[in-house]
Amino acid sequence: MRFHTRKWVKPEDLNANGTLFGGKLLAWIDEEAALYSIIQLENNFVVTKYISEINFVSSAKQGDVIEIGIGVVKFGNSSITLCCEVRNKMTRQTIITIDKIIMVNLDKDGKPAAHGKKQIEFVHERLERSKNDKVKGEKEN
Repeated sequence: MRFHTRKWVKPEDLNANGTLFGGKLLAWIDEEAALYSIIQLENNFVVTKYISEINFVSSAKQGDVIEIGIGVVKFGNSSITLCCEVRNKMTRQTIITIDKIIMVNLDKDGKPAAHGKKQIEFVHERLERSKNDKVKGEKEN
């Protein structure tokens, strides 16, 4: 699992108990899952279809820095299934885990569309492949 995003827990993020409001954390997770999926599927049109049971393990308080980790469980035909862990950056204590988040790839009409992806791909790999394709094309001309 890779931890991509850090959030600083501020006063406006707290619930009545003075700890991080679960709804705020879930919004951050949903956004991170969407961004991760958009990058992996190379499509800005991705939506959340399903989020499995959410396990709140511990809480965060004002001033804590948390980090959101996303991992790929599997690639479907038009979907990507992710898992998530949120932890305290300083203590590494787990705050929340989610076993399954299903994101769906959409076409321009908002309908599920095949994405053709089968494994995780990093941006630097795409850039290298693009560079190699360009060099290959120049040699062929």
